[in-house]
Amino acid sequence: MACARVLFVCLGNICRSPTAEGVMRGLVADAGLSDRIEIDSAGTGGWHVGASPDPRSVAAAAARGIVLAGAARKVRRADFDAFDLLVALDGANARDLRRLAPDDEAAAKVRLLREFDRAAGGGDLDVPDPYYGGEDGFGHVLDLVDAACRGLLDELRGRVGAA
Repeated sequence: MACARVLFVCLGNICRSPTAEGVMRGLVADAGLSDRIEIDSAGTGGWHVGASPDPRSVAAAAARGIVLAGAARKVRRADFDAFDLLVALDGANARDLRRLAPDDEAAAKVRLLREFDRAAGGGDLDVPDPYYGGEDGFGHVLDLVDAACRGLLDELRGRVGAA
């Protein structure tokens, strides 16, 4: 049975990437694919290592029945071997990941999350960082992440042999 491993990456691993991880875990579980799709998250920066997801992200997700858990960690070179896709939440983190990649093959595993959102078009594909904004920013992030994760799940179904 084929398996896919996905790492969501933002800056500090306390807002956007844990949100993407939680949304995707729910979608994968609902699709009955938890045994075929592995999900994790990390940050390109290390200042929040060990911290829980931001309480505002947790609250916004919980209001939609989504659980955010885990502890922040920093992305490491070994992640390029451990994961099939490293999904960045914005262009700056995608560039940082490509610089960290040990070779071109590893760099090719880096994608932007909103590339998977068919409605996003070719414009700005960044998921904005809600950390310094108001409470409504966390809901907006959830909307963007949910749409893109649904598209990502559609692509992963083909990789893992699910209909």
